[in-house]
Amino acid sequence: MTRTHRLQARIALSTLSLMLTTSACVSGSGSQDSSDDPIVIGVSLPLTGDFSEPGKGVERGYKAWAKIVNDKGGLLGRKVELKILDDQSNADRVVSDYEQLIGRDEVDLVFGPFSTRLVVPSARVVEEYGMLFVEPAGAAPEVFTQGFENLFYAAPAVADDHYNHLAEYILAMPESERPKTVAYAAMDDPFAQGTAYGLKERLQKAGIRTVTDEVYPPNTTDFGNIAAKIADSKADMVVGGTQYQDGVNLIVALQQLDYQPKMAAFSTAPTEPEFAKAIGNKTEGILAPTGYTQKADYPSNKEFVEKYTKQYGKAPEEDEANAYTTGQVVAAAVEAAECASQDPDCQDKLVKWLRGNTVDTVVGPLKWDDKGRPQSAHMIQQWVDGEIQIVLPDAQKEADLVYPKPKW
Repeated sequence: MTRTHRLQARIALSTLSLMLTTSACVSGSGSQDSSDDPIVIGVSLPLTGDFSEPGKGVERGYKAWAKIVNDKGGLLGRKVELKILDDQSNADRVVSDYEQLIGRDEVDLVFGPFSTRLVVPSARVVEEYGMLFVEPAGAAPEVFTQGFENLFYAAPAVADDHYNHLAEYILAMPESERPKTVAYAAMDDPFAQGTAYGLKERLQKAGIRTVTDEVYPPNTTDFGNIAAKIADSKADMVVGGTQYQDGVNLIVALQQLDYQPKMAAFSTAPTEPEFAKAIGNKTEGILAPTGYTQKADYPSNKEFVEKYTKQYGKAPEEDEANAYTTGQVVAAAVEAAECASQDPDCQDKLVKWLRGNTVDTVVGPLKWDDKGRPQSAHMIQQWVDGEIQIVLPDAQKEADLVYPKPKW
């Protein structure tokens, strides 16, 4: 759909809205947006398929946000209601889901799905309708080169910048002590590759040599060959651009070959609650970037952790926190613009307000550039003494970074 066609569609929507409002006034039934009408928010999530594990975490985060908001009286005096569809981790399905949610179900607002693979196609749909699109998990570079005007990523940093603090730490080490060679293995996924190759770019520029670079399909389960190449390279450091199960399978394969790197970093997997048990509790020294900690001293985070834990019987992790942050960002815009509907004027107000303002969230204050990229950095966590703890940057650290990595 061209920009002209989008404008025509939005004008038609405005005309229809005006006609309906006028009709309601004439009939004496009052405004359509009465306090009895919920604000309906449409979401498509991968509740089954390849991304179901983090997808369910995002669902819990959204539901926790909705409950906390509703317990306080809702938004603009109206309850919020989530309409969640399962896209089955499928890009075609996520497109039809958002077409249904916006076009047929006529939801007032939308939240984004999980995974860059699903964020990009769904963002195209939402952009065509001219609606605000805040998303919790599309951090890959390609998300921000599509020309989207209404997209905002609800986390501290994009994928390329996840390892910035670790790169700075490594490059500050004496050359005689820091890793000299690195092996990379990344899922063929924009987010996973973005995290790994953002670090790779910084290390290579400093003369730290890449000795292995493997890319594997998302459905890979047998990591024997990839692990053998990494082990044979005898790389000082291994970096995994991973989601969850692939990260677990790769680490187990490396353990079985008794490959012992001086430093090991994997995205996503080490921060999941099931990780330690899945790799046989051989976690010591493993690093991972994270945009969230339950211990963060932000007022809304204290409330989030307490109430989420009460609701689900366990503390929230990063996926849940990014989803909750998405809700906070949209809510801030709604309260500031004093509207929540598909009306083009309302959606423009929401987008423009976020372009020029900072929002306080459970992951800290967020502000964005004109592409929707957050302007901050991820923290670095490490498994130390059987617990994953923040080690970088110094301002947030809970433990000193351990190097070289203990044997697993």
